[in-house]
Amino acid sequence: MEGVFGYKFLFALVVVMVALIMSEEALAAQHVVGGSQGWEESADFSSWASAQKFKVGDQLVFKYTSGLHSVVELGSESAYKSCDIGSSVDSLNGGNNVVKLNKAGTRYFACGTLGHCDQGMKVKITTVAADASDSPTSSSSSSPTSTSTAPSLSRSFAPVVSISLIFTLLFLVLF
Repeated sequence: MEGVFGYKFLFALVVVMVALIMSEEALAAQHVVGGSQGWEESADFSSWASAQKFKVGDQLVFKYTSGLHSVVELGSESAYKSCDIGSSVDSLNGGNNVVKLNKAGTRYFACGTLGHCDQGMKVKITTVAADASDSPTSSSSSSPTSTSTAPSLSRSFAPVVSISLIFTLLFLVLF
C-alpha cells in the first residue's frame, strides 16, 4: 500500500509541476506586430505599439512576405531614429518570426529592406515587468484595442483555472 501511495504522490507532484509551467505560459501574450495588417508598409506601427501593453515573457510575432520584407533589431534609439540598419544586432527573414520579450526595457525593430525603415516601417517596443499593472499607460487615446492573443482578463484568470485544475487532479489521484 505504501508503494502505491508513493507512486500516487510522485504522479501528483509531476501534475502540479506541469500545471505550474503551463500557467506561466498561459500568462504570456503573443502580439502580432502591426495587428491585422502585420509587418507591412501600410501599418501604423507607432499607433499600434502605443495601444499595447508588453510584458516580460510576451512574444512579438512578425508576419510578412519573405523576400519583400525582413526584421532587423537595432541596438539603440539613435540607430532606430536614423534607420541605421547596418548596425543591427539581429536579423530575421523567415516571414513568420517570433521574438520573445525576455527582460524589461526598450527594443527597436525595423524592416531591413532598403528604404522601408525610412518610410516608417519600424517599431519601438517598451517591455515592463510581468507583474506590472494592467492599467492603461495613456489617459486619452482613440487607438484600437490590443490585438494580442492573451487579453488582460485571461492573464488574471489563468492562475485561478490552473490552481483549480491542480486541486481537482490531486483529489482524483489521492482519493
